[in-house]
Amino acid sequence: MINSVIIVGRLTADPELRKTPNGVSVGSFRIAHDEGRRNGNGEKQTLYINCTLFGKQTEMLGRFFHKGNLIGVTGRLTQRTFMNRQNVQVTTTEIVADRVDFIEGKNAAGDQAGNNGYQPDYPTANDPAPQTEPTSQGNNLESLDVIEDDLPF
Repeated sequence: MINSVIIVGRLTADPELRKTPNGVSVGSFRIAHDEGRRNGNGEKQTLYINCTLFGKQTEMLGRFFHKGNLIGVTGRLTQRTFMNRQNVQVTTTEIVADRVDFIEGKNAAGDQAGNNGYQPDYPTANDPAPQTEPTSQGNNLESLDVIEDDLPF
């Protein structure tokens, strides 16, 4: 079975960080996902989704991600049941995140100050295209040998 989630939303609060008794870092956060439609009263439809992140990425989560940031979460859905303070059994569905990424900082113009100094190690849409010198090698696709048995279709 496939259980994969990719969702974009805004952090509703700063992430909460803690460690398990075994020393594993855990980050808990909630995102608000605007569904892009309105109900019968004209109010926006928003999903509020609890997320959990484990491991080394939680340090980055706590350091750079803050309330209001638009983020992308990739992970899987999980469901757990527990007894609340009123001794009522509650079942909740949440995302166990494998990856959390900035979609934009607080400053939508792409200003790095909106990301509190975070610099991704990959090019973003706001980065200028790298300037490279043309080579005299020409188009190297001519040397590519394709064997029909290697094609997946």
